[in-house]
Amino acid sequence: MPNDTPPGAVPVVAVVGPTAAGKTDLSLDLAHALGGEVVNTDAKQVYRGMDIGTAKLPPDQ
Repeated sequence: MPNDTPPGAVPVVAVVGPTAAGKTDLSLDLAHALGGEVVNTDAKQVYRGMDIGTAKLPPDQ
């Protein structure tokens, strides 16, 4: 299979799955191993004050 990726392109890894499947831990492990960062798009985790049932990461992570 040919590689049509342009030079300098940055790969993106998407981690998806059901609630409580371990996505956050996996994403942190992948970011650490690959030298990347985690971009969280979980709508419930980004709202201030919605702390119960959202498994928010501590600010230092």
